Amino acid sequence: MIRLQRELLTCAADSDDEGTVALVSGYITEQEKQLWMLSAYLS
Repeated sequence: MIRLQRELLTCAADSDDEGTVALVSGYITEQEKQLWMLSAYLS
């Protein structure tokens, strides 16, 4: 999922779509944080 969002982020950045870049960056940041917390909890 994060990989696809990174591809979307690249496409949005190439299109100079700053709104989408900001939105997707926020989603990626939150998902990475949740993934880290889940991994830490399960370890």
